Amino acid sequence: MIKTDVSNLTQLGADATNPTNPDEAVLERVTNSQKDADYLVRFTVPEFTSVCPLTGQPDFAHLMIDYVPGDWLVESKSLKLYLGSFRNHGAFHEDCTIGIAKRLVKEITPRWLRIGGYWYPRGGIPIDVFWQTGAPPQELWLPEQGVPSYRGRG
Repeated sequence: MIKTDVSNLTQLGADATNPTNPDEAVLERVTNSQKDADYLVRFTVPEFTSVCPLTGQPDFAHLMIDYVPGDWLVESKSLKLYLGSFRNHGAFHEDCTIGIAKRLVKEITPRWLRIGGYWYPRGGIPIDVFWQTGAPPQELWLPEQGVPSYRGRG
């Protein structure tokens, strides 16, 4: 049996409230017990929200986060709370999307990470933001993100 040390986790299994901003959010990690294998972890976030830094109006996105773990996995409850901390955070689409990816890279040092931010229209224009750390591992099974381009009524 493989055991992962979770004694350092403060949010999993405990009452936790959403942090008020991303800088205060704590991203926790657990040991990757399968670090000898290149495999993909995918987080699908269909209801991500933030606010426009100029108007304060809400912005909505469908985020797809794919990564190949190294020594660490991101603990999913802490990720949920971190992403929820953007709810009242004012930032442009690009800043939210790239900031999330860079924070994950900093905290868990994955072998590879990509993010797709599929933002719903603001001012009639959808803005999609994509970023990755480099080329994925050569033998990795990498499914498409499967989020269609915005079509509106057309």
